[in-house]
Amino acid sequence: MIKNKTFNIMPDKNGFFGNYGGQYIDEKLKQEFKKITDTFLFLKDDEEFNNELNLLLKHYVGRPNPVYFAKNLSEKYGAKIYLKREDLNHTGAHKINHSIGEALLAKKLGKKKIIAETGAGQHGVATATAAVITGLECDIYMGETDIIKEKPNVDKMKLLGANIISVSKGTKTLKEAVDAAFSAYLEEYQTALYAIGSAVGPHPFPMIVEHFQNIIGHEAKRQFYELTNTTPDCIIACIGGGSNSIGLFNAFLDDGSVEIYGIEPAGKSKKENAASLNFGEDGIIHGFKCKLLQDKNGTPANAYSIASGLDYPGAGPKHCYLKDTGRVKYELISDKEALKAFFELSKTEGIIPALESSHAIAYGIKYAKENPKKKILINLSGRGDKDIEFVLNTCKY
Repeated sequence: MIKNKTFNIMPDKNGFFGNYGGQYIDEKLKQEFKKITDTFLFLKDDEEFNNELNLLLKHYVGRPNPVYFAKNLSEKYGAKIYLKREDLNHTGAHKINHSIGEALLAKKLGKKKIIAETGAGQHGVATATAAVITGLECDIYMGETDIIKEKPNVDKMKLLGANIISVSKGTKTLKEAVDAAFSAYLEEYQTALYAIGSAVGPHPFPMIVEHFQNIIGHEAKRQFYELTNTTPDCIIACIGGGSNSIGLFNAFLDDGSVEIYGIEPAGKSKKENAASLNFGEDGIIHGFKCKLLQDKNGTPANAYSIASGLDYPGAGPKHCYLKDTGRVKYELISDKEALKAFFELSKTEGIIPALESSHAIAYGIKYAKENPKKKILINLSGRGDKDIEFVLNTCKY
């Protein structure tokens, strides 16, 4: 690990976190992206904007959500396990944090519509919700496979008035949904904002999403200290693109006493996974450079995870930077392990986790077995209502 260095960096003027990030976009978007960047950099420190955002986060989203001591799980495995309860947010996941922020940004930019992609549907529901509360139109692009798999969230988006566009290309999942959303945005950028669903994409989007998700770590660090009078020995979060995880990690990056683990989906095998930080190579996708799963021709490969929200062949540029520095360890959890954790948290603590979050829970249990008496903080990034029908009717467990 690199020593005597601040790990919680901002992107440089070209949008790079170390070697990753940047802005690989159509020339006609360059001026628009500069406008978005300049507006965001002003608003993030603007008192009026932050007052409006914080009022919505408190009275609409329900923040702060608690850090919960998982007593039964802790007694079972010997370590002290705590959960940051992002599942208790309005709409059921961390996605509402940046969706509200992006919708307010769109309004300040004078946009009429939000364009978004979604995999598990959590970002879709959150974006549709944010569009309603801010009076914006909303187009959600979603893979055909995920539309079938995540029907409860699809129904919610429809109730909220979003226009859902089914994407039938390729694997019909998250990567193709992002492709379609970017293409649509290219045609409508003058009147719409692409509200990207993770800390990925061309600069300034990773920076924007990270900023609005930082509330997770700021709250968790304070709450954990209030409960324990100390800091956790380790923190754990699942990672697809990496918004919930970077939101938790940033508050702890420069505290060397805290181990940090990002949990990637190992899927079914080394050939069927979405573990770009473990198995990927440097490449470009959706306008930014990252560690990317690639085929033999060097093009983005198909990714796979039982958790639709983790089913992406790349990772956020700051995660790629943190992987290279060694500050964060990126570990693997398989479909089978995630499913087991899905049931275990449900039956042990009475909390049904999202399949995405189940990857973090599974690793937390594994860590607890190997490190009894340690204090573990896991980001429970979303609730599992959306996954119940799929798990019970489709999965072998």
